[in-house]
Formats: sequence, C-alpha cells, structure tokens
Amino acid sequence: MGLPPTQLWTRDQIATRILAGDTLFVLNGNLVRVPPSWLAAHPGGRLAILHFVGRDATDEVEAFHSDETLQRMRGFIVGRVEMGEDGWEPFVPPIANGWVRRMGKDGKMEWYNEARPVKSSKDANADSPFKGLLKKNTAELSECGPTLSMLQLAPSKLSPKNEKQNSDAYKELHKRIIDADLYKTRFIAGYGPEIVRYTLLAVLSAVCYRYGWLVPSAVFLGLFWQQLTFFAHDLGHVGVTHNWTLDRLISIFVADFLGGLSIGWWVHNHNVHHQCAPEVVPNHPSHDPDIQHLPFFAISPVFLKSLWSSYYKREMTFDAFGKLLVSVQHKLFYVVLSLARFNLYVNSYGYLAKTAFEPRRFRGGRWWWWAEIAALGLYFIWFGAVLKGCGSWRDALVYLLVSHIAASPVHVQIVLSHFSRSTDDLGPVESFFARQLRTTVDVICSPRIEFIHGGLHLQVTHHLFPRLPRHNLREASLIVKEFAKERGLEYAEFGFVEGNGEVRGVLKQVAEQIKIVGMVADSEIREAMKS
Repeated sequence: MGLPPTQLWTRDQIATRILAGDTLFVLNGNLVRVPPSWLAAHPGGRLAILHFVGRDATDEVEAFHSDETLQRMRGFIVGRVEMGEDGWEPFVPPIANGWVRRMGKDGKMEWYNEARPVKSSKDANADSPFKGLLKKNTAELSECGPTLSMLQLAPSKLSPKNEKQNSDAYKELHKRIIDADLYKTRFIAGYGPEIVRYTLLAVLSAVCYRYGWLVPSAVFLGLFWQQLTFFAHDLGHVGVTHNWTLDRLISIFVADFLGGLSIGWWVHNHNVHHQCAPEVVPNHPSHDPDIQHLPFFAISPVFLKSLWSSYYKREMTFDAFGKLLVSVQHKLFYVVLSLARFNLYVNSYGYLAKTAFEPRRFRGGRWWWWAEIAALGLYFIWFGAVLKGCGSWRDALVYLLVSHIAASPVHVQIVLSHFSRSTDDLGPVESFFARQLRTTVDVICSPRIEFIHGGLHLQVTHHLFPRLPRHNLREASLIVKEFAKERGLEYAEFGFVEGNGEVRGVLKQVAEQIKIVGMVADSEIREAMKS
C-alpha cells in the first residue's frame, strides 16, 4: 500500500466538506474520509462513525480496531490536518444536533433533521445547548441542513492542554498493556475452567429434567445462560480468537442457538454503548441504549423530558404509564431486572427484522443474518421441546419463568457499573481516558469468586480496552489504577452490596423528582382556583 496523501486540510475546508455531507474524522493527524458505501458496510454500524465526524478519534479507533483493520483504514486517508499544541480542536458532529443523511425523493442523499437540541433547565439562559435530543417539532425548519455555527464548540470548563496530556497518557498506557502481552487469549487457564463450568451446568440441568425435577433443572439452565453471557460478550468484541469470522460463528452458536438471543443485535447495541454519543460518553441519555429503559427506568431527571434516542430512532416518551413505573422504580428494580431477558428477545428479533434488507456488510456480507435466523430457529425447536416435555402449561410456565429469572443476576451486575455514574456531557474536549473513568465504576470482588461476575466487574479497564481478553482484565486494571493515580483521575470502585444501594439511591432520587413536580403542579392549580 502506498503512502497516504499529504495535502494539508484547513479547518474551514473540513467544515465545508462536513456540511456538504462528507464523513470526516482525524486519526493520528491524518484526515480520514469514510465513503457512503463503507458507512453502510461498517461492521460496527454507521452510528459508531457518525458520532466522530469532525473529531480526533485516534484513541477510540485504536482501542476498538486490530492492527490489520488500522492498516486497511489508511486507504481512506485524504490528507493531513494542522494539529495545534493542545491537539485537534474538535467540531461538533451534525448528529449531535439531530442532523443525519438520508435518501431524498430525487434519489440523492440529503440532510434530514430527526431531532432538535434542547437546553437543560439549569442552562436555560445559556447559549450552549444541552447535548440531549428531543423529537423535533412538526413545524418546518428554516435550515435545510446543519450550519457552520452548529459545528462550533460551546465554551468548556475543561483545559485542552490537560486533556491532551490525558490522551498522551492513555497512549502510553495502551503501549504498556500491549507490551505486557495482555491481548493474548488464555485458552487453557482462562477458558478451560469456563468450558468445564458450562458443561457441568448443562449436564445438571439435563439430569434434573430427566428425573422430573423441573425447578432445579430450570435454575441450572438459567445459570448456564448467565455464564454463557460472558463468553458471548468476549466473542462479540472479537476478543477470543481475534478473528472476526471465527468469533462471529462461535458467538452465533453460543448466543443464538444456545441462548435464543441475536449476537448481531448485541454487538450493534454494545458498540454504541461503548462509543456513541456526540462526544463518546457511555451513559449519554440520548445516545447510549444501555441506559434508555423507559417506561421502566430513568436514571436521570432529563429522561422526564421525553428525549429522542439516536439509536432507536424514536422519542422516549415519558407518558402516564412511564410516570407510574418510574415513580416506584427503586422498589421494582429487582422485579424488572428479573424479567429483563424477555426484553432482550424483543430487541434481538426487532433488530433482525430491521436489518433483513440492509446492504451487505464488509465483514459477514449477508451470511451472518441467515446464520442467526437458522440458529434461532433451532433454539426454538429445542427449547420448545423442553417446555412441551414439562407435561402441563402450568409447569411449562414455571420452567420458563424460573430459567429466565435465574439468568438475571448478570443484568443487575452490569447496571451497577453505569446507573450510578455521571450522565453529564462535558463536551468533545474531554479525553477518552478521562471520560471512561468518569462514567464507569468497578465492582470490588475477590479473585476466588469473580467467575460469578465473569470478570466483567472490572468495567473501567474493559471500557478503556474493549478488545482485551476478559481473563486479563484484573492484571490490566492494576496498571490502569496506577496510571489514574498518577494523572489525578478518579478510579471508582465499590462493593456489590454498596453498589446496589447506590443504584437504587439514584433511582429513588429520580422517582422523588416526579413527586416534587406533581406537588408543585397541584399547588399551582389550587392557587389558580383561588384566584
């Protein structure tokens, strides 16, 4: 492959091309242009790219892609950019203001405003918009596309120089992780005991079922699913064989055939959770699907504004039903999560239906979709036979509920690492390193029982190095902690019980907001009636 182009692009030129519809981002001082064909074929989905338009994505891109992929990416370089002393001054991506590209009536791509930015109540008099999106008004907009002013940064309290130093520190940290050979998968010491555990749980479930002990069989099946979740997670991150095709084939067997869930949906959803917000913030109310759980949960009062979801492409309406559930969400927390697997089914099958006619992707083409459909069909055959063999519909219903509830602890564990953390957006100036530390927390766990958490209680390190094999996270986390201490950054962690208390406390605070709003409204009505 030849050397990349050496043309030096100015900020004005880049802004002009972005407004014209080009997808551009900065990578190691180079300007990368993503063709529309690649945007549609990107294995991680188009949102994982659109949220980086106009920004320096070096740390994030290198965290999520192999050396082979990075080398291929050089073919999309169109020149270089001027990097200031404090790094690249980012633009605000058009999608942050609700602007996306779609096919027009004349068959050409055009700008479309799917949502509008809104201000938070505390910034009602400020010029900078709150980085959340509401469903747009029905009134026609005066603009036919994003404007130059929309690409400009709002004032930030963060120091670009300090964030540049954080970015440099992350690069050094990443090098230490690589030099420590922590990207090497531990097939024997890591996955060996896990395969034994999966097999034992499956055999125990089958033996109990054979002897008519339906409830114990359902419990073991649920625990089998719960443990398989961690393996599917690794495969989705291409963190086992580090070969996309092999990991995807194995993950379809594990997630779709054995678990009845779409690995394609999970990967797409999870990539957005890790990467996508206008400024790459996990826990972003409008862009992170992992915290968009209305009408059941709202982890921030901003969800009471009926925000627009850039992932689900719909308004998360806070209606009367949502108000009822959210007002008692801290009390229903475990009840809702115990049944969360049913919601995963809905999301999985909805995703496969939506992607049935999508263009072929760079990796997997269309075979991944047909493979998932076939695997899910086989899942319904074997699990349907299990339920039918229970004897009566009542026993089948008990088996269904018990098995799904037994698999639910993984849902509790995962939300602990994010529900209690900040949902604030400090803007694109904030470094990837600082941002992940601020929005994620570890669950303290003894090495002897960390298999219960699958090793994913170390979420801080996992978010910094998502492709890192799960069995190496503990060793890597020690390096990350030391680095965070050197940089004066918080490395948050709490115990499992403490974490549950913090999460329920956050949910209770939002629930109390609803009561306060209701009391104010009642008071205003009484005053109006008196006058």
